[in-house]
Amino acid sequence: MKRLVFMGTPEFAVPILEALIGQYQIVAVVTQPDRAAGRGRRVKFSPVKKMALAHDLPLLQPPSLRRPETIAELRELAHDVIVVAAFGQILPPEVLAIPPHGCLNVHASLLPRYRGAAPIAAAILAGEEQTGVTLMLMDEGMDTGPILAQARCKIEPQDTTGSLSVKLAHLGADLLIETLPRWLDGRIAPQPQDDSLATYCQITTKKDGLLDWSLPATALWLRMRAYHPWPGTYTYWRGKLLKILRARPVTIGPSDEEPGRVISLDNRVAVVTGTDALLLEEIQLAGKKALTAQEFIRGQQDFIGSVLGS
Repeated sequence: MKRLVFMGTPEFAVPILEALIGQYQIVAVVTQPDRAAGRGRRVKFSPVKKMALAHDLPLLQPPSLRRPETIAELRELAHDVIVVAAFGQILPPEVLAIPPHGCLNVHASLLPRYRGAAPIAAAILAGEEQTGVTLMLMDEGMDTGPILAQARCKIEPQDTTGSLSVKLAHLGADLLIETLPRWLDGRIAPQPQDDSLATYCQITTKKDGLLDWSLPATALWLRMRAYHPWPGTYTYWRGKLLKILRARPVTIGPSDEEPGRVISLDNRVAVVTGTDALLLEEIQLAGKKALTAQEFIRGQQDFIGSVLGS
């Protein structure tokens, strides 16, 4: 049985690790160090760590893969291949050179499009109708290595980064299990990426969720889907943070109202945007529970006519 090291951290990586269990000898699972999270700053295990512990797999949590002792420990494992899925650290050349069959990355886009840290959100933001997963042989660049295999996935209108992540994780697991044996047997010739077609995406930050009402309603809707579940989308009302949990674009034609103005639209609540409007379905004021827009205005009747924004 071939020996491999698995590197991954978030929920996206879990189905991929799970698919490997029992198929290969997993000599180590490498995941990010534990983090303090939440209001109580309690230590939180990564989803991959939880999976590794549940299956009694050897676990490593190095602060950095560049440490000489970490590199030495990986060398001592004498494994055939490293499989990476959303690990969260750059693999240095010394690590890339260790396994005889290289380091393979399951990346959540159809490379060379959307190289970088947030490919799923980037595809939704761009209004793509499809995306997919790529299994690539890693090199020293950012998702620039040659491609071993790809699989495509339709982006449904209701998809968010959360729902699409689940689909792509399982698609990536299937692609890896199908492709890895052929790669280890030398039956796949890696195909170089066309760098002229490459696009890049940035790390998502909390401030990305702030809605700019001067944008078209469709663009705001794409942001809501791309930034769900994190960081979520929000605005401000009376100086308080207001989360926009569910909404959809509606056509209203030209309007004299300024972007951000809350209006009543056929007994529903909408916000005027740069083009058309965003129909509010579920919102949450800071410190309060989530409510439908209709429930919210029963208690906040002056919400209609107000202007949202920072």
